[in-house]
Amino acid sequence: MSQLLPPEQVETVSQFFQIHPENPQPRLIKQAVEIIRSGGVVIYPTDSSYAVACQMGDKGAIERVRRLRQLDDKHNFALICSDLSQLGLFAKIDTGTFRLLKAHVPGPYTFILNATREVPRLLLHPKRRTIGLRVPSNPIALALLAELGEPLMSVSLIMPGDTEALSDPYEMRQLLEHQVDLIIDGGFGSTESSTVINLADGEPEVIRVGCGDPAPFMAEA
Repeated sequence: MSQLLPPEQVETVSQFFQIHPENPQPRLIKQAVEIIRSGGVVIYPTDSSYAVACQMGDKGAIERVRRLRQLDDKHNFALICSDLSQLGLFAKIDTGTFRLLKAHVPGPYTFILNATREVPRLLLHPKRRTIGLRVPSNPIALALLAELGEPLMSVSLIMPGDTEALSDPYEMRQLLEHQVDLIIDGGFGSTESSTVINLADGEPEVIRVGCGDPAPFMAEA
């Protein structure tokens, strides 16, 4: 007769949702958000690479993301927002910065900005009160954000030792099905992450070149 394993030895297997990339099924989006709200770690598509995300104030889930990506406490997490007005709740934005953001949001950019008090401390850069923020144009990501009603804490799905993000949901399933709670298959993703622009010091500074064209920000600098 087989013996039951103690709870800590039982391996959980992530759920795998195939969600339509243009018309996300509301039922599956709702289930995905329930997983996020219950402390889950999810892999989802953006308009650049796939990313791994959790609820922004969930310390336990954030630590799981750190372990998965092997990130230290100096890594800037990003808050993925539904639109520019939500982004404005979490960052201090002057008129010039607002105009710059409005011209490039939504899109495959992450902007490093000075954080407001709304941002949980554990997401902030330890020495500077900055936070990465972005608004994606991916329909699945936007549907998740609309259902959740708040930003997602997110980082690109680049595995330790790799320079490019994972792009095949079935490969993600094979590698990570015991380390996350949900993998959303929204089709093949880009291997490039978002382009990162630092706006915290006033003048734009390109930190990382990815999917988004850096030229407008280099011209501004």
